[in-house]
Amino acid sequence: MGRRSRASWAFDVAVALVAFALGQIEVWDGAGSTHRQGPHWAQALTYAITALLLVGRRWRPLETLAVIVVVYLAAFTTFGSPEGNAVGTMPAIAAYSVGRWERRYPSVWGLAALAVFTAGWIGFDPLVTSWTMRGESLFWGLQPMVAWLVGALIRSRMQVREQRRLREQDVSARAVSEERNRIARELHDVIGHNVSVMTVQAAAVRRRLTPDQVVEREALGTVETVGREALAEMRRMVAILRAEGQVVELTPAPGLAEVDQLITRFQGAGLPVRLTVTGSARPVAPGLDLTAYRVVQEGLTNVLRHADGPQRAEVLISYGPDVLELAVRDDGRPSRRQVTPGHGLIGMRERVGVYGGRLVAGVQSDGGFELHATLPLEMS
Repeated sequence: MGRRSRASWAFDVAVALVAFALGQIEVWDGAGSTHRQGPHWAQALTYAITALLLVGRRWRPLETLAVIVVVYLAAFTTFGSPEGNAVGTMPAIAAYSVGRWERRYPSVWGLAALAVFTAGWIGFDPLVTSWTMRGESLFWGLQPMVAWLVGALIRSRMQVREQRRLREQDVSARAVSEERNRIARELHDVIGHNVSVMTVQAAAVRRRLTPDQVVEREALGTVETVGREALAEMRRMVAILRAEGQVVELTPAPGLAEVDQLITRFQGAGLPVRLTVTGSARPVAPGLDLTAYRVVQEGLTNVLRHADGPQRAEVLISYGPDVLELAVRDDGRPSRRQVTPGHGLIGMRERVGVYGGRLVAGVQSDGGFELHATLPLEMS
């Protein structure tokens, strides 16, 4: 176990105090007791020690149970074993703690300790004189083992839940990493084209210079050299990010100007799509333009793959003074729609976040699903 919180310490102290109080009431008042054995002070001391040991049940569960069993056996062998509710209370709480917080294989030793406790409880009870009575007493002796099973079941379910959370976290991390690699490759195409244009223009201007313009010629030559070096370095870095055997895309990076063609392809796949553009359409930065296109593409892909019986889909593109808003909606039934973000949405959030935008996806109040992205234009 790691460091315990104050809340867990307080809870365990409260459990120990309640068990202590129940044990003392049973000893001195007889409530819940069937048969008291030996001096009252000895029985009260046994219950007091075993109850206070429960404070460490979460920190050292197996050791706590073992010491409780030893204390009980010492009392049983010296005075005989009593009958009552408090006798099994402390072992049951400790047994649950072993099943709940001890590691899987060491926790099995808790069952062995409980078997010894049950054998001692039945064997040293002076009222149990026949095998029939021993069999009846075994029912009460097995109750701490049931508590162990309950703790083990809860531990198992919590471990499964934690493993599922870690798997989902790993899947999300891989989706983000893959999307970042894809963004890097696509931005290489965008930036590489612009740097190539700059290099070519610098070379063209340099050739037009007169012989006496030495300083200008050297400056433009430096621009050409740095530009070519930057392109070569970008190609090397992107080659590392590109998966083995992946085909290099030779077509220009798509943008909002190609949304019409994208919609036509989805319509050809049997999905009725309507495009609505509001505001004054204007050119945006190439990287942002590509991101906007990918958002629309991801939204329509989700409709085609996951929507339950959609009759139509709608793509909205809104140019505002400072932001570009994109929305993809469908009217599919939400009954079987998976609202947990998939790999595509996780990656798309990462892509939109690169440009300081925000992406929201969810079921609409009137049915269907909506993917909505907001991209600031101040970066364009």
